[in-house]
Amino acid sequence: MTDYVVKTMNLSKKYKNNLVVDNLNLNIKRGEIYGFIGENGAGKSTTLRMLTGLSKPTSGKINLFGFDFENKSGNFRKRIGALIESPAFYPSMSAYENLEACRIQKGIPGKKSTDKLLEFVDLPNPSKKKVKNFSMGMKQKLGLAIALMGDPELLILDEPVNGLDPVGIVQMREKLKKLNSNKNMTIIISSHILGELYQLASCFGIIHRGKLIEELTLETLNKKCRRSLNIKTDNVEKAAVILEGKLNTSNFNVLPDKTIALYDYIDNPGKVSSALSRANVTVEQIMPTGQNLEDYFINLIGGLK
Repeated sequence: MTDYVVKTMNLSKKYKNNLVVDNLNLNIKRGEIYGFIGENGAGKSTTLRMLTGLSKPTSGKINLFGFDFENKSGNFRKRIGALIESPAFYPSMSAYENLEACRIQKGIPGKKSTDKLLEFVDLPNPSKKKVKNFSMGMKQKLGLAIALMGDPELLILDEPVNGLDPVGIVQMREKLKKLNSNKNMTIIISSHILGELYQLASCFGIIHRGKLIEELTLETLNKKCRRSLNIKTDNVEKAAVILEGKLNTSNFNVLPDKTIALYDYIDNPGKVSSALSRANVTVEQIMPTGQNLEDYFINLIGGLK
């Protein structure tokens, strides 16, 4: 069994004279949650459409589950679930009826799968409410349920939290984590909410003007964006002793300018300040530093224009 669920080799897509995707080389391993990041028009949706067969590449190759995309024996359609752009529904039918139509179309026996999916995405069942009267958030939930019909190995989601309120966004995140951990489902997800994507993805691909400018794991990202509490005191040596003795941490460095970079207690600077003050160490400055995913992305593409 191949370690890679998705590999692309010099994948390109051109519309007339506009090169939307430019020699893209994606490498997505089985069981990963791959955060696909880019500005509007960077080529994210076009790439995802090519991966699902909704758009044909101008050049390059796609390899799925160890098979060339053109190899019909790969049986890709049944192994992929996707929610890309605005999902297509029967507007005059209920959520249940839409899912049943999808189940029958895919040749999946038994109605239990429909009931389970509605329960999983938290859509009321039974409900006669027509999809045309759904909120954007409810449509996103139904789109996810349709994408999950047939228990796919690869789930491709393009902006799945559009229209969801803050609670719905958290619920979506937890559901995707559950699918990934319980089923080892590989998930590709694009989102403009980079803080949310950071909490979900295990690796990232950053695309800019059609080109993949970096792929990196969450671990590598954290090293590059390592957060710390930067502490300036009147007695660096004594402060280091207090950190080790009272706060039980040696996870810090003394920088050349005598600032202490503490990598623990980042979200609890008050505890650090109190411990130092009780030991008669004057805290001149204590400030969290480090990039988040949004900062890293903006810097990587050359800053705000």
